[in-house]
Order: sequence, then structure tokens, then C-alpha cells
Amino acid sequence: MQYDVVVIGGGPAGILAAGAAGARGRKTLLIEKNEKIGKKLFITGKGRCNVTNAADMDEFMSNIPKNSKFLYSAFRALSNNDLIDLLHDMGLKTKVERGGRVFPESDKSSDVLKALQKYLDKNNVDVMLHTSVREIKAADDKINRVLLEDGREISCESVIVCTGGLSYPQTGSTGDGLAFAKAVGHTVTDLFPSLIPLVVKEDYIKDLQGLSLKNVAIKVLIDQKTIYDDFGEMLFTHYGLSGPIILSASFYISDHLRKKKDIKLAIDLKPALSEEDLDKRVLKDFNEKLNKQFKNSLDALLPQKLIPVIIKLSKIDENKEVNQISKEERKQLVSLLKHLEFTITGTRPIAEAIVTSGGVSIKEINPKTMESKLISGLYFAGEVMDLDAFTGGYNLQIAFSTGYAAGSDA
Repeated sequence: MQYDVVVIGGGPAGILAAGAAGARGRKTLLIEKNEKIGKKLFITGKGRCNVTNAADMDEFMSNIPKNSKFLYSAFRALSNNDLIDLLHDMGLKTKVERGGRVFPESDKSSDVLKALQKYLDKNNVDVMLHTSVREIKAADDKINRVLLEDGREISCESVIVCTGGLSYPQTGSTGDGLAFAKAVGHTVTDLFPSLIPLVVKEDYIKDLQGLSLKNVAIKVLIDQKTIYDDFGEMLFTHYGLSGPIILSASFYISDHLRKKKDIKLAIDLKPALSEEDLDKRVLKDFNEKLNKQFKNSLDALLPQKLIPVIIKLSKIDENKEVNQISKEERKQLVSLLKHLEFTITGTRPIAEAIVTSGGVSIKEINPKTMESKLISGLYFAGEVMDLDAFTGGYNLQIAFSTGYAAGSDA
């Protein structure tokens, strides 16, 4: 078989890469090991597919805390607005939700896939499913063929590696592209999970399982020094903490965990109130329930599931009448509500991470074209590179834009 361009991996980066190459009249083949393209897209945005974010470029870059400068050229080639226009041209209607997140109007990830399939069809891309690549071959530092697992060979001028990282291996992201990169001499940086739930030491976390909190503030403390703070939604699980603000915090925590640092995460349950104002609020509640026991006095202040844990941590006798609670005990309670602390002992496995942090070193990739600086005709796009961002559609835009940049040159 002979092709101009072979794209390995049918995720968002691979689809845009193949479509962009095909649009230039290049004979293009997209190889996907799964039974369908875009398998990981089906689970993004809780199955609704958060395709991008409507933020302006300054805000966009602030949500890419590592190697963001590398992406300027790719975002110029295909911005978030360009992507939305492309999807609209393929028949997909979109909408913008809280935090600038862009979703299909139908809330169906399958509709995004239909639009992307249409993009491939329009640009005459051949798609080979249920197919795994064993090796990419080069001669005289130039790509010349792809060897498949079944022994077949495909001659080509360019290969674009879009195989993802190590997250969600059931969708096909099993590190194949990282192995291809290493085999031809590329550096792969340390890999660790990002945007991933956190595991905590405290055993009473099990009592909070399933409790979701909105409008809370968190701080991540390394050796008592705050390195990250955020505000928004979070979720308690049987092993620890999850939800949007926790996933973003994990970006800063993963590397410190590997260095065996002392990591705490403090939750401010009432961030809108100062300690003084919260003390007044608690006193007001107590005055309205003077003869009630402490355990029956917190309903207006806290979710039901949280009350037994707060009572236990406050060290105030749950049967004590509130009119007997001292000023010192009340201050202790207020301090706890403003600083509910957990000890972070780890993250969930990298297979459960939304994205993989680390990958093919960007120092060895041309930021304008995504072509390898080591091997002519070899390109990388998407999560296989050492690029990742916070949750909110930013990671998918990185994949789409780098894929488009690679396909526009290969």
C-alpha cells in the first residue's frame, strides 16, 4: 500500500490531522486500533463532549500551566473559534455553558463524531479500523513506511503520531506512540496522571462518599505553604476527593507526591464569610436553637452528610445543648468550617486520569508544524506530546489544533 500521509490514532488530534492533510490533496490514511474512531471523545464532558472553551486567548493560555508558549502557532492555525466554525460547517450546532465550556447543542457526543466523520469523508480520508501499528520505519533520518501488527507494510512520506498518553487505556491510549517516539530517538519526559481524583489518609472520608459541594474554596499546602487555590465544585468519594476544582488541583499535586512531600488540602466550606462573620452566623443559629443538642443545631449550616464528621472533628459533645457551648468551642467550630483539612497520600491510577502529564519532549518538535526535529516526515499531535491543560475543553482544543497544524504540513 502507498500513501502520502499515514495518521496513527483516530482521536481528536488524529481526525483533524487526517482531515487537514486530505484537504490539501494528500492521499491520507487514518489508522485506528479500535472498532470506531473517537472512542475517548464519547466519554469527555460526562458523555456530552466538551469540544473546546470560548475563552479569549489570554485566558486560554492561563489554563495551560505548562509549555503553553509552544502552542501559539497551533492556535493561530486553528483557534477555538475556527474549530467551532469547522464543526458548524459539518452540521454540528454548539452552545456555550458556564465557564465558557462549549458543547454540542444536542448534548450528544455522537453528534460531534458524526461531524468529524463528515470532515474525513469530505477530504477523502481512508480509515482503517481494528488495526494496530507495530513500528514506524525511517531511512536516512526520513520516514518511509509503517509496519502493521499483521505484517503488512504501508509506504508513505509522512507519519503523524496521535496515539494519546496512558489515560483511559480502554479507549486505546496505551502508550504506543510514546514507544514509537523512543524507538526513533525521541525523548519522552516523565509521565504522571493529571486531572485525576485524589486519595486521602483520613478514614472518615468513607462517611462523606457521594456528597457534592458547590461554591467552596480549596487550598493546596505543601509543607504548610499554599501552592494552589481554587473555588467551585467538588465531590467526596470512598477513597478521597474529586470534582472540577480537585481535578485542576491534581496538576500541581502529582509531581510533589512523587517527591514525597507533605501535602494537605484545606476546604473552606463558607468562603463568602470571614471567620468573624461566620462566627456571628453560627451564634445566630445557636440562639434560635438554645435548648437543642449540638447534633441538631447545624442543619441550616451544613449538608446532612457532613454534620456527623464536623461534630466529631470539632470535639464538642454532640449531646451538649447549644446554650452550653463556650465561646472557645464555637471559635473552634468556625475554624474547622473555614479549614477542613485532608492529608493527600496519592492519586488514583494514571489509567483513570483525564489526561497524561508528560510525553514526547516539545524541545524536539517544531511548534509551527509539529514535525520532529530529529526525523524528517515524522509529526506528533495531541496528548502524546508533553502538553496538558486544566479541565474545561482546553485539552481537546490542544488536540484539535496540534492535529490540524500537523496535517497542514505533512
